[in-house]
Amino acid sequence: MAEPETMNQLNPAPFYLDCDTGIDDALALAYLIATPRANLVGIGTVSGNVSAAAGARNTLDLLKFAGHPDIPVAIGAHDPQNGVFRGGAPHVHGDNGIGGVDLIRSQHQPVQGSAPELLVQLAREYAGELRIVAIGPLTNIAEALRMEPKLPELIAEITVMGGAALAPGNITPVAEANFANDPEAAADVMAADWNMTLVPLDVTMTSVLEESHRQELLASPHPVSRALGEMLGHYFGFYVEIFGRPCAAMHDPLAAAIAVRGVEPALAPTIRVEVDTTSGPGRGQTVCDMRGLYVGYPDQRGARCRVVLSIAEEFPPHLLSTLQADRF
Repeated sequence: MAEPETMNQLNPAPFYLDCDTGIDDALALAYLIATPRANLVGIGTVSGNVSAAAGARNTLDLLKFAGHPDIPVAIGAHDPQNGVFRGGAPHVHGDNGIGGVDLIRSQHQPVQGSAPELLVQLAREYAGELRIVAIGPLTNIAEALRMEPKLPELIAEITVMGGAALAPGNITPVAEANFANDPEAAADVMAADWNMTLVPLDVTMTSVLEESHRQELLASPHPVSRALGEMLGHYFGFYVEIFGRPCAAMHDPLAAAIAVRGVEPALAPTIRVEVDTTSGPGRGQTVCDMRGLYVGYPDQRGARCRVVLSIAEEFPPHLLSTLQADRF
């Protein structure tokens, strides 16, 4: 992906983050604050790792801690389009969503109005410039589409962390958690005519932060980096059963880095992508038309989504250098 003139350190592009602030969301948020390539102008929260309200509280507290308390935060959908929120993932992210780490409570409150309303407002304010990074269930983005059907025309690009193209799922054999939590919303978002990049498990499960990297964060002179290292202790514990050692896949921060062009994909074919909304064992599965794999992914009629399957460099060094660049 070529870097647009507006995506640079002297003139950072405006970004809206939609998240369910657990541990890797916290890393993504810190990354977007720290990188000079992004101007974070708004954040919406959705139920996923934690409830939308708890995610907003974590986000506000993290923003205060990182020295950016004035970025507006809006609470979004508590429940998916069909069904109810089932309580999050405390076994992955801890009871408070950020690994049991206690942050000083911000005095700021969420803004009036919902996360979809904030997104639509910002899309109109930054028409043709705003970029979305969506790293939780897509309920808010789908609702914003219903509120403003021309939203894809107003958005420069949307980068979504979710799904699995060729990799197995992480919440069912075929479904990734963000898409599985609201398949109908994911289907609506994937069907819209965006300039879209999908960052699925295929690449995030191979971008792993090791214990040596966590220790580097814990030894950092920057309080935010040290707090992130503490949060990762809980996250690493969850991944022992998956990888056989204390480490963690960097789902959300990798999506953020790809969105700001801090990391470049090595392989990202533009293909057709749908989401299974049936009630059977395939519910939430990302159905990617990967049939071009054997002939080098020729152009597909109707294809609109770049699906990142690999990246051109190791991600942890870039993440650590950005988080410790003293920009908080």
